Amino acid sequence: MIGRHTHFAVGILTAASLVVSPVYAQSQGSQSQDTQAQSTSQPQTQTQAGMISTDQSRNLKPTLGPDYSNGPRWFPNFISSYKPIKMPEPVLTNSPRLDQLVQDGKLMLSLEDAVSIALENNLDISVQRFTPWIAQTDLLRAKAGGAARGLGSSSNVVLGSGPSASFDPIFTTGVNWSRASNPVNNPFLSGTGTTTVPILTDYNANYNFGYTQGFHTGTVASIAFDNNRFSTTSRAQLFNPAVQSTMTFTISQPLLNGFGILQNTRFIVEAKNTVKVADSIFAQQVITTVSAVANDYWELVFARENVKVQEAAVGVSTKLYSDNKKQLEIGTMAPLDVLTAESQLATDQQNLIVAQTNKLQQETILLVAITKNPLAGNLIGVEIVPTTPISTPDVIENITLPDAVTEAWQKRPEIQQAELNLKNAGIEVKATRNALLPQLNIFGQYSATGLSGNQITSTPTGAFSADLNAPVVDSAGIPHSFPPLVFVGSPVTTTGINPAGLGDALRSMINNNFPTYAAGLNLTLPIRNRSAQADSARALLDERQQQVQYRSTQNIIVLNVRNALIALQQDRAQVAAAGKARELAQQTLDAEQKKYQLGSSTSYNVVLRSRDLTAAQGTELRAKANLEEAVVNFNQAMGRTLEVNHIIVADARGGKVYREPNIPGTPEPDAVMGK
Repeated sequence: MIGRHTHFAVGILTAASLVVSPVYAQSQGSQSQDTQAQSTSQPQTQTQAGMISTDQSRNLKPTLGPDYSNGPRWFPNFISSYKPIKMPEPVLTNSPRLDQLVQDGKLMLSLEDAVSIALENNLDISVQRFTPWIAQTDLLRAKAGGAARGLGSSSNVVLGSGPSASFDPIFTTGVNWSRASNPVNNPFLSGTGTTTVPILTDYNANYNFGYTQGFHTGTVASIAFDNNRFSTTSRAQLFNPAVQSTMTFTISQPLLNGFGILQNTRFIVEAKNTVKVADSIFAQQVITTVSAVANDYWELVFARENVKVQEAAVGVSTKLYSDNKKQLEIGTMAPLDVLTAESQLATDQQNLIVAQTNKLQQETILLVAITKNPLAGNLIGVEIVPTTPISTPDVIENITLPDAVTEAWQKRPEIQQAELNLKNAGIEVKATRNALLPQLNIFGQYSATGLSGNQITSTPTGAFSADLNAPVVDSAGIPHSFPPLVFVGSPVTTTGINPAGLGDALRSMINNNFPTYAAGLNLTLPIRNRSAQADSARALLDERQQQVQYRSTQNIIVLNVRNALIALQQDRAQVAAAGKARELAQQTLDAEQKKYQLGSSTSYNVVLRSRDLTAAQGTELRAKANLEEAVVNFNQAMGRTLEVNHIIVADARGGKVYREPNIPGTPEPDAVMGK
């Protein structure tokens, strides 16, 4: 008995060790992956294909908002795994901060306020906010052993094969019952002991349980516990009803194709990289939106200032027309001069209408960029009043092109996206290279079976005796060596029943009365192997394409930085030149007006000088606005937009920006956000 228990215990421990070993390997693999991820995240100088590490200088990690990469906790609420994950409804109303800035029908807006409100309300940012969450659901799927679905509408191409079993444990159970009535053609073999056509009725009941789990090493472990209860009307059974219990431990491990942690966890590693790509995409959208809002803001500032310039021009033209008209009435001026002044007044009024129209259009553009609902009640007909004036920096950015490009490569989100895509392509190359190998799997199996049931005890009441009346020879004429025997009396008499059941069968199984041990190797050798070769070639082509794409991204950034530097320098020079031209135009107009008052000039010359001054004022104003936008575009090209505007992506991710208010009387952020 002790030996049987020992055998069963050894079998259990052996199977358990095989199950635990891949778990330990899985944890070790996870640690190695984390270590590798930490090592790769450290800043590096220069790597293959000109890759430069960018993690150190970026502030792209979101810390707010839900995390869908882990899913709901299944313990102690087991049914949570079978319920959909709760998703909050999108907020499509404007943030309360916007209402606080509306005063007497005017939206008093600084550049910082415009950026902050845009981070809270801009719909492009709101749409892109879902991208990291979608990537997190792919990571959750990869943790279970599945392939990622891909970001957006593009589906992910799965090359090679994934894990052989789910990393999520799978529990199966089955309960079934059957009753079968069959005619018996051989009643003696069936145990019915009758010469008529009898009916043999069988009853079957099965209660089966199973547990299967895959591990990061490619190991698959399973436990099956089967229980069967069988009863029949036949008397030929040793136990009736009979109970049989069987417990089977099976473990398999690939040795070639599918072997290794990388091969089985590549979906997880790639999904983690894709989450970083999604975060980078979101940060890129934040940078794009902030830059666009800043440019829209300066365009509105230009439009409002241009209206003032045109109003001043109308004022000058009106005064000139009025003075000329008075002189015409007293006979000291020709009608042509009055007509010239009136024509200039009409032209300036037309330019004023164009400037006012442009101002209204720029207000609408900026309002749509910083609101979710521009038709909200308090925003209809609101006038946006920019409170940040245009300033001209004395010194522009003084940086060489190589240094600027190096900084941009470190900070631009596009580079990080290209790096991560290239890493994923390299993982696919390694995985498809492993998939070229034949499939060689080793497996081991241990099974213990127990059998018990009600045992019928019987005693024969008859006996065999010689048939003396039988012929000496048979029908073929061959003599019998002895007289044939015949049974006289009743064949079997039931004397009692020894009851037994499931407990006895389980004890028999635990005692290891009927053990089974199995092990083996299975080899699958595909001839020509064209499918795996195609996947391997596709992975290599994708990697080569990503390498070229990475260099293309670098070159695009070089072009952007170069153009931004040129625009910054040229616009600064343009501001200086336009300012000088405006001063000269003002002096020229003043001199011409003095000459006109002394009678040594004509009204037409005054109109020309007035036009020149208006044009010079508009040119200077346009140059100043262009310089402000050039600074915005330069920061975007350099990847400085987030740090210059003191933006934390986590705030943008959560849709709430906490910063000091610029307008006196504005409530504190917590009060503004309705907390």
